[in-house]
Amino acid sequence: MFIQIDGIIQAGYRVASGNTASSPYPKGTIEMQTPFFKELGLDLTNFFPGTLNINISPNEFELISPQYTFRNVHWAEGFPPEDFSFTPCQTIYQNQSFDSLVYYPHPETKIRHFQNSSIVEVIAPLIPKLKYSDRVTLRINAEEIQIFEK
Repeated sequence: MFIQIDGIIQAGYRVASGNTASSPYPKGTIEMQTPFFKELGLDLTNFFPGTLNINISPNEFELISPQYTFRNVHWAEGFPPEDFSFTPCQTIYQNQSFDSLVYYPHPETKIRHFQNSSIVEVIAPLIPKLKYSDRVTLRINAEEIQIFEK
């Protein structure tokens, strides 16, 4: 069963895209992680190498049965391995739908850049004219992601 949830695009840490000077990574994290995920069976090359931070407040989300989970991915030299989960979704903006993925670096394996539970990180193709504060709708599989009120 698919459900839709509305959200607002907000600025993130800009580490995923590599657009911050304070990042400890030489490139954006998504660009650096892409070859590792491809080797594990998930090809991200058709997506923009960054994430959309979609605020679904006052709701929160929890992954309950993601389509992809990769454990102990050692993608950055000098940093401990991390666990990641992904679930397909659609990002709907201005009545156009874009095949996307919910991107979930497991917080228990991260060392920094934590998100609150109302922020859904999404990997999507480049969406023309999308900017911070724009409203979008996520179409998600309710068997993979649970949405609930705080």
